[in-house]
Amino acid sequence: MVAGRVVRFDGARGYGFIAPEHGGEDVFLHANDLMVPESSVHTGVAVEFEIEDGDRGLKASSVRLLHNAESMSPFAPAPSAAGAAREASASVRSDDPDDPLCDVLSVAEYTRSVTELLLESAPGLTGTQILDIRRRLVQFGKQHGWAED
Repeated sequence: MVAGRVVRFDGARGYGFIAPEHGGEDVFLHANDLMVPESSVHTGVAVEFEIEDGDRGLKASSVRLLHNAESMSPFAPAPSAAGAAREASASVRSDDPDDPLCDVLSVAEYTRSVTELLLESAPGLTGTQILDIRRRLVQFGKQHGWAED
């Protein structure tokens, strides 16, 4: 079994993608391969699954919820965009408390916020596209001092 996080899932169409914990290519997820109710699968939920070679690439099978999601910090369920914004603003650091333009987020906070914004504003992006855009935005954020490790 492989652990990962649902990058996106479209219940109306019955498919989505999972980002494996170990990295690499996103894995296609079809509703027919769920071992849990479809209503429990949504963006950010931690899952475990088998990986198979499908007709068009990697495919998840025997997908179930990961019971110990809290211990998998990089793949913990992502908050909604509003929740991510609240979380980010609550944990923002600034070297100069009088200058609100010096806010810095941790890379994890920045990444979660970027992911949620991409999923909400461009739901047609593939998991691979989201991961590539997110990686580039994190690099950009680090270069400009908006995000740090």
